[in-house]
Amino acid sequence: MPSVPNCFYRVSVKALILDEQKRFLLSLVEKGTWELPGGGLDFGEEPHEGLKRELNEEMGLEVISIEDQPSYVVTAFVAKQNIWKANVVYQTTVKNLNFRPSDECVKLRFFTKKEALKEKLNLGVKKFVKAYDPKNH
Repeated sequence: MPSVPNCFYRVSVKALILDEQKRFLLSLVEKGTWELPGGGLDFGEEPHEGLKRELNEEMGLEVISIEDQPSYVVTAFVAKQNIWKANVVYQTTVKNLNFRPSDECVKLRFFTKKEALKEKLNLGVKKFVKAYDPKNH
């Protein structure tokens, strides 16, 4: 594997989609882990545009609004790939949750912190869940 500079993070933009009870939406990927909706930011892409693109590509969801500033930024080391990843999480509203299934989204579900921590989550999502405070939204 090529050497990656110490200052490099793979950046993903993620959607914080909430229901009326301030539970957050996670998507189940085909490999069996729950993820925040969204994905990798392309080189030179603006975060809001990347988030809209990812939600449409992975799930067919139409974005109505995205907050100007991120609500959370979490980082995690992915040993399997030997890189650090950064998830930049924006509170997002979508038109509806009528998603188009793909290998990156086979199911959607709203979770409380307690419920989510019982599921199979990657380290970045687990760090988000631990940091999530419904009183701030």
